[in-house]
Amino acid sequence: MNTEKRNDVPGYFEKFPYVNGGLFTENLTPPNLSRTARKIILECGELDWSEINPDIFGSMMQAVVRSEDRGSMHYTSVGNIMKVIGPLFLDDLRMSFEESFNNQKGLEKLRARLNNIQIFDPACGSGNFLIIAFKELRRLEMEIFMRLRELDPNYQTLFTLPQIQLTQFYGIELSDFAHEIAILSLWLAEHQMNVRFKQNLGILVPALPLKAGGNIVCGNAARLDWNVVCAKEAETEVYILGNPPYVGYSLQEETQKADMAVALSDVPNYKNLDYIACWFIKGARYIEKTNSQLAFVTTNSLCQGEQVALLWPNILERDLAISFAYKAFKWNNNAKHNAGVTCSIVGLRSSTDAPKRLYSESTVQEVKNINPYLAAARNVIVQKLAKPISELPQMLRGSSPVDDGNLILSDEERRELVRSSPSAAKFLKKLMGSSEFIRGFHRWCIWVEPQDVAEAQSIEPIANRFEKVRKFRLESKKAATKEIAGIAYRFGEPRYVQGSSIIVPQVSSERREYVPMGFLTEDTVITNLAFGIYSPDPWVFALIVSKMHNAWVRAVGGRMRTDIRYSVRLCYNTFPMPSLTQKQKDTLTTHAFNILAEREKHPEKSMAHMYDPDTMPKGLSQAHQDLDIAVERCYRSKPFSRDEERLDVLFALYEERTAGGVELDDGDDLDA
Repeated sequence: MNTEKRNDVPGYFEKFPYVNGGLFTENLTPPNLSRTARKIILECGELDWSEINPDIFGSMMQAVVRSEDRGSMHYTSVGNIMKVIGPLFLDDLRMSFEESFNNQKGLEKLRARLNNIQIFDPACGSGNFLIIAFKELRRLEMEIFMRLRELDPNYQTLFTLPQIQLTQFYGIELSDFAHEIAILSLWLAEHQMNVRFKQNLGILVPALPLKAGGNIVCGNAARLDWNVVCAKEAETEVYILGNPPYVGYSLQEETQKADMAVALSDVPNYKNLDYIACWFIKGARYIEKTNSQLAFVTTNSLCQGEQVALLWPNILERDLAISFAYKAFKWNNNAKHNAGVTCSIVGLRSSTDAPKRLYSESTVQEVKNINPYLAAARNVIVQKLAKPISELPQMLRGSSPVDDGNLILSDEERRELVRSSPSAAKFLKKLMGSSEFIRGFHRWCIWVEPQDVAEAQSIEPIANRFEKVRKFRLESKKAATKEIAGIAYRFGEPRYVQGSSIIVPQVSSERREYVPMGFLTEDTVITNLAFGIYSPDPWVFALIVSKMHNAWVRAVGGRMRTDIRYSVRLCYNTFPMPSLTQKQKDTLTTHAFNILAEREKHPEKSMAHMYDPDTMPKGLSQAHQDLDIAVERCYRSKPFSRDEERLDVLFALYEERTAGGVELDDGDDLDA
């Protein structure tokens, strides 16, 4: 099948046409087939393969490929691919088609433009993005030809074949198997579009011999020179797209760390970036000072939390801008082993005043700017700060027990301890973390002050627990844990402060309009799975439970999947608020008490139930709305209508507050 001119071969070989294209170039040893295998192959030959969907084709191949290859191959649904190629280039081409619908010269110019487009996927997997992009461009070209024929019935004599070629499509793929599937899939896609061309325009494009396939390179995109793989010409439009591999910085293998050292050697603190940052940085270098554009699917981590400060200054300094973005959504595919993750889509192009588009699952918003947090606001990078930039008290991480569970008691364990040793009651406090506070269940802890150790150890059940803590800490591999074995009566990291406190959960569902926070009495210890503000003024609670603060947290904080992950150094210490008068503080205090009073009307309901948008009590909802108006009047006289307005003001105020320099904090936020 790879021989064009055949001599001295049996006649029945003539039934098999010359294929070319490299498909049969390699000499392969024929496998030994069993009767069953032969039967399956013959049955497959009887199937109708003409309408196969490349997305399904990729999934079929994944179902039989070696398990070690599956993780490197991407089989993305057509709908999700369209979320990338639509805003990146196809929507603009479609708009040009509509604008030139009755203009023959305009249509011819658009058709010529299609010939100068190059599509490049530097993590192409089995080629799904390239395949769908090829099909959409061929479909548009076909519609242009059909419209030209409608405008001029004789136009059919001016063309013979489709002009868009597979050679306009480029890819890099690490897996040799996926690389081969990508090449084959592009040929299948070309054949499908040739059949449709015949159906719509009556012109048959011969399927064989195969023409040159797409420019798919088997190699490491993090190390290859993209300009060599897909050279840019002055008149060409290059669109980079795809779904690069996601690996968090703490989960990278040694080879991936080495890749980052090569690709990002000039990027400060690159070791703390996710692996996909290689594609964004290399893509930014490729498209800067050109008319090329890119759009990648990414885990939403690159647009949240500390990753923003590490990555985005290196991109924006190249005079690039986010041209469009999809906010976080579940990214699913049609593979047998479907690994749905929470993703965003980010498009980049040279910075211009042209409108940008911000997409969600159900809406699209045209905005002046999209910042790295995928908010319609100015390009401000929020850094982790050691202290609040506003008039706010210190927030601390809760106390960490480091006890193997021996200082913590359930309700039943507490009752049994107090029943057997009534004097133990004075050493027990309520224990509250994010789950306990939001879901409404109780736990307790043994809390002993240094002056009371002897009395506590005289209680046998408590002394036994102290001994278990001591042994657990001594057996630890961490020197710091061994050092505290001698004070086994205390939490490993005690941060409790006598007095009332505000508890702030570390994680909260994205469905909630507000992150639930609450006041705790002095007999409650906050765990390391939540944060606390000790002996606070009530107006502080009012401010941080407001929609204003929630908008800030959602924009600059991190996420756990799609849930909100609160951070002291990124969310609280950076929160910009105006200076408040005593009258304003008094007003906020009144609203804070109103919210607490509304909660108390529903003692049977947990915070999870009260702050579920479907079950939130009307009185509590109204109290929050009243508070939001009061807080927003501290920023400006007119309330805000949406979060974009709130964030525009907040980012501007943050920029103003940090202009003179602030104390940054490079520590682990979980140790806040």
